[in-house]
Amino acid sequence: MKRWLSVETPGGVIEQAITWKDKMWNWFTDMDMWQAFVFSAIRIIIIFLLTRLFVKIIYKVIDRSLERREKGRLQVNPRRFITVGELLKNVTSITSNFIMLMLIMGEIGVKLGPLLAGAGVLGLAIGFGAQSLVKDVITGFFIILEDQFAVGDVIQTGTLKGTVEIIGLRSTRLVSWTGEVHIIPNGMITNVTNYSLGNALAVVDLPFSNTRKLEDTLNLLKKAMLDLSESSGDITQVPSIMGVQSLTASEYVVRVAVECLPGVRANVEREIQMYAKEALEEEEALRLAAEAQKQQDGQPG
Repeated sequence: MKRWLSVETPGGVIEQAITWKDKMWNWFTDMDMWQAFVFSAIRIIIIFLLTRLFVKIIYKVIDRSLERREKGRLQVNPRRFITVGELLKNVTSITSNFIMLMLIMGEIGVKLGPLLAGAGVLGLAIGFGAQSLVKDVITGFFIILEDQFAVGDVIQTGTLKGTVEIIGLRSTRLVSWTGEVHIIPNGMITNVTNYSLGNALAVVDLPFSNTRKLEDTLNLLKKAMLDLSESSGDITQVPSIMGVQSLTASEYVVRVAVECLPGVRANVEREIQMYAKEALEEEEALRLAAEAQKQQDGQPG
């Protein structure tokens, strides 16, 4: 008789209601299912809490490491360490949350194999399409992390030399002493010469005629360099007269050197040459005045 009952008939509706009620009761009273659900929920909560704890620990490690690096250098731009810290924290957060999401999806029964395969293909495609950008960012990250140079440093990379104005994750901006602005992708920075990690040495070679006595030349230069050290704010000591650097049949060359800050080396070298030239002109003027006085004294009254 039951096979003739349909859903449209009152008996069929009652039978369907009873069947649905039985299924719901069986579902609610399925202890194995609820046990598996509770254990999965507990594992998901543990995964979430461990991920948050891991992220906080890594954040603390990053902050302390960058704090030690910041105190380890005298000339430092705090923005560089903020940039590195935020980048490391973002990478840590994204990676940790991605792993946590994958583990949670595995707990709720999602098959991760096809999903990971698709993500791998997508990542490979993005990597091939943005190789240059990825290289620039990675290089910029290590430039900042390893403290290779800072804002305000005088550096040279390849044929370009100037003062670092901006350090970014993708590019570095240099300003040359003549005012040109060079924007260099970090991936193209293969070697760097940093002139700001220590004092520079301003070196000037001054030629003099062999008809001039060496002792007179050295005394003249010593007096001129003493005047320079007293009037110049770019040096803190008297330039050293190194002695004769080279000698030919017509002239000899005397070398003068002094330590100075990297950014003012060219200016100090120009000042050394200027003071030496002024000393020579002053000496020549005194000689001409003495000869004129001697001629005047030799004339009959």
